[in-house]
Amino acid sequence: MSMHICHITSAHPAEDIRIFIKECSSLAAAGHRVTLVAAGTHDDYTKNGVQIVFVPKSTGGRIKRMYETVNRVYEKALSVNADIYHFHDPELLRIALKLKKKGKKVIYDAHEDVPRQIMGKYWIPAPLRRITSALFEGFENRVARRIDGVLTATPAIRDRFLQINSNTLDINNFPLLAEFTPPDFDAPKENAVCYIGGITRIRGISFLVQAMEQTEGIRLKLAGNFSPEAYADEVKALNGFKKTEYMGSISRAEVVKCMHASRAGMVTFLGLPNHVDAQPNKMFEYMAAGIPVIGSHFPLWKEVIEKNHCGICVNPEDPAEIAAAITRLCNDTALGMQMGRNGRKAIEEQYSWEAEKNKLLGFYNQL
Repeated sequence: MSMHICHITSAHPAEDIRIFIKECSSLAAAGHRVTLVAAGTHDDYTKNGVQIVFVPKSTGGRIKRMYETVNRVYEKALSVNADIYHFHDPELLRIALKLKKKGKKVIYDAHEDVPRQIMGKYWIPAPLRRITSALFEGFENRVARRIDGVLTATPAIRDRFLQINSNTLDINNFPLLAEFTPPDFDAPKENAVCYIGGITRIRGISFLVQAMEQTEGIRLKLAGNFSPEAYADEVKALNGFKKTEYMGSISRAEVVKCMHASRAGMVTFLGLPNHVDAQPNKMFEYMAAGIPVIGSHFPLWKEVIEKNHCGICVNPEDPAEIAAAITRLCNDTALGMQMGRNGRKAIEEQYSWEAEKNKLLGFYNQL
């Protein structure tokens, strides 16, 4: 049965990997009419069978964006008049029940465990984080209980919401196999490791750059945007930045090219509650690209990396330990190649988007 589905985001880019490339495109390919409402300055367009429409993004502070942009997104979403509304940002929780009152089916896509994430938000004064986290969790739970379903990015977040809404399912951020063609393991590589993603303090970037100071003849390829922008000055002042190639924001094609050219992929997030139970998209993308992963030594991450013999787990706050893992994989190319093969095999057999896509379509069909 074909449905008109409207995905809504006020904070993510229109062509976000989870929202557009995976979920919206998969639903459109299955024969549904899909509209994506996003905030931005682009003209409306259609891609992958998905109609993408924009509202102006508010300028100014975060609070203003949360108020004005969310209101604009809500009005635009209503004008779409879809059967099902699927929203992706915590700041959109306040319009979820308004959509329900209009007789719409509503789905919340919980990308993060936000109450735990709040505990690491630099822009919230430290003394206020705990009470802010508790207040938000109470509000999020009240809304989640009254809507039609919750999708989550990890099993840990799923287990939390299952206690609130029985129609909860995890749709994991596993990579699209079609995007990562089988790697050529015999192709030459640079003597470099890569990190691709948001460049923030809580993702361990300072310790990673410090680790580069303790390596010889190895470079770090760093791609993504600094947040906040002032953090860039702090990172660039570290001695290890002399061995870092900052690439800025790069396209998806360049992401794949960068990974294939590297000897390992870095994902050494700090041990915040929201990270410990997360499944970072980039960890699985490194595996799909056929390169070893150097990741944080969290139990869930070790279960993926060590169980599949596809990388090394380290203390993300120990530059010497990070440097030792980088040096080992760059110097022992046979080990790195075998770990890369193991990771690719695990993706093909266990961690691809193809299986998650079928779960997503089944979830919609039962609605």
